[in-house]
Order: sequence, then structure tokens, then C-alpha cells
Amino acid sequence: MHEPRQHRVRRPLRRVRAVSGRSGPDLAADLRYIRETMERSASFTAVPGLGQVILGVTALGAARLASLQGTPAAALEVWLAEAVVAAIIAFVSIRWKANRRGLPLFTGPGRRVALGLLPPLVAGAFLTFLLFRAGLYAALPPAWLLLYGAGIITGGAYSVAIVPVMGVCFMAVGLAAGIAPAAWGNWILAGAFGGLHIIFGLLIARRHGG
Repeated sequence: MHEPRQHRVRRPLRRVRAVSGRSGPDLAADLRYIRETMERSASFTAVPGLGQVILGVTALGAARLASLQGTPAAALEVWLAEAVVAAIIAFVSIRWKANRRGLPLFTGPGRRVALGLLPPLVAGAFLTFLLFRAGLYAALPPAWLLLYGAGIITGGAYSVAIVPVMGVCFMAVGLAAGIAPAAWGNWILAGAFGGLHIIFGLLIARRHGG
């Protein structure tokens, strides 16, 4: 009888490149590739909770000031000024938190958040002009809240999970504003831009470091 042959298992040869043989530019390129890959897969965590609290406080002040105006056009001017102030607060607070955490602001997830948020805000600005020209002041609060909420949802898809939830809440309040009496518009804006920003800002600050 023939003895069974012992089959040799051939193992694939591995080509190992010595680390010491790599040049500086090669290592830098690898590190850059790893960093970009991590940025693409990560969430944008530089959402400023404390900045949102400040923004909410200024919105409450704007609502109070708008309620003292004699005409809808004057009240609109107050809210437009608040929008400029809010944009400055948001940019400064996002930049502060991103720098403190060592996160890129306009690359990776940060850029996708900005690209998701910007189109609804631009549409809201143009729609504000059209509604103002038509004298449809009562349509402004629901339009602002719906578009702002939509922008938060689309931009927040690349951020921490609580941000899209905040966007849904803004859209829900916007739907309510659309069927509520027109006289409630100013205070609905106060409850949304003031109250929701403060509530979610505190949650974000507590859970995601400021």
C-alpha cells in the first residue's frame, strides 16, 4: 500500500515594505489620506450648544422688541436684524468650538453641514422678499420656521443625532404657525427661535461638550 502523500500548504508570499525605507512625502500622504477618511466618516461635532442658548436669548429679546412696533413692516425689520445677529453668533460659536476641539470647520463633515444648511436659508431669504413685497406678513413665520427646520435637518444629517431632531421640531412649529391665528406669529417665533434654541442648546452643551 502506498503511504498517503503529505500535501504541502502553500502560503502566499507577502511583500512587506520596510517602514524605514519610506520617504517623508510618502508618510505625509498616508497620514493625510487617513485623516481625510476619518473626516468623511465622522460626524460634525462642533455644533455649539452654548452658542444656541445665546441665540435663543437674543431671539426672545427680538420678539419682545418686535411686539412694541406699530406696523408689521417695523416688526419685520427687528426680526431681520435678529437674523443678522444670529448668523454672527452662530459663526463665531461654531468656530470657537471647532478650534477648541481641533476640528476642521470647512472640510469633511463641516463642509457637508454647511452645504446642507445653506440652500434652505437662501430660499428663505428670497421668499421673505417676495412675501414682503406682496404684503403677506402672516406667511413669514411659518415660511421661516419650515425652511429653517428643513435646513437643520439636511445639514444635521452629517452632525450629531440631536440636531436633526431639533430641525423636526422647528418644522412642526412651522406647521402649527401656518394654521394658527396671524396675531400669534411673533410669539410663535419667540417660542421656536427662542425656546427651542435654548432647550436644544443646553442638551447639546451637556452631551457634546459645549
